[in-house]
Amino acid sequence: MPIVLVVEDETLIRNLVSEELSDAGFEVLQVGNASQAIAVLEARQDIHLLFTDIDMPGSMDGLKLAAAVRDRWPPVHIIITTGKARPMTIPANALFIPKPYLTRALVSAMRTFDNMC
Repeated sequence: MPIVLVVEDETLIRNLVSEELSDAGFEVLQVGNASQAIAVLEARQDIHLLFTDIDMPGSMDGLKLAAAVRDRWPPVHIIITTGKARPMTIPANALFIPKPYLTRALVSAMRTFDNMC
């Protein structure tokens, strides 16, 4: 079962998307900021995909997190989201999905990555 790390500071959104991804067959880990995400990635070697919001509190936003993940954990697939304008640059091979998004579109995007399902 593919393991997805959901990084979203809005608790309601994080819980909702995590539940919907679980219902779609993904194992989901969820955290509220980039520092927590880095800690999970350092502790576990089985994360397949990072799904992160851009706008988060703390010293690292979702774009910086995505760049760090691309550099330190190249096999991890990345999907970035925000309700604001699409960022000018995103890490290589990452996908961008604007908010609001349909869960089926998110699940479909996740399943496009090799070895996910």
